[in-house]
Amino acid sequence: MVPGLITLIMTLIGILLTALVVAREWERGTMEALLVTPLRRIDLLLGKVIPYYFLGMMGMGLSVVVAVTVFHVPFRGSIAALLILSSIFMLACLGFGLLLSAAIRIQFVAAQISIVAGFLPALFLSGLIFDLESTPRAIQIISHVVPARYFVAISHTLFMAGDIWPVLLPNALVLAVMAVFFIGMAFRKITKRLE
Repeated sequence: MVPGLITLIMTLIGILLTALVVAREWERGTMEALLVTPLRRIDLLLGKVIPYYFLGMMGMGLSVVVAVTVFHVPFRGSIAALLILSSIFMLACLGFGLLLSAAIRIQFVAAQISIVAGFLPALFLSGLIFDLESTPRAIQIISHVVPARYFVAISHTLFMAGDIWPVLLPNALVLAVMAVFFIGMAFRKITKRLE
């Protein structure tokens, strides 16, 4: 359970907080003020995403320290692998949250949708609480679009078995594809809305 909880913490930071960031600017009317500055759109997005990336990575680091020191969970993988794979997962979460934020201009609605579309699937469809092999086939198929499913497998492998690359690489590849897709869609959506 403890390695899987790292996934939930990173999901909460990555999706929920990022979903609020652009919606807050639209809701307060400050997005128009930002648009008249000489910043490029990519600079604006990076300025919104980078702080939450570091916040998510700090949450992951603190969770790993607590898992190892307080709960005495063995960590058999390498720190470098954990940092790289966590970064890929964090980018996927940030991209999804940014996509929600770009599509919705009201903070309350963005928060509710991010919980329903991001956090709850990460909790129930990632294999953290329920073994996905024992769930109905339809649930197993749906779980393949949940980024947390892949990071739960990564964190369990790193903690319990070590750097088993035949397990880590396929999951990391899927997360990387999701990260590129979500960030690309978010940038496209925000660019369309700004125009």
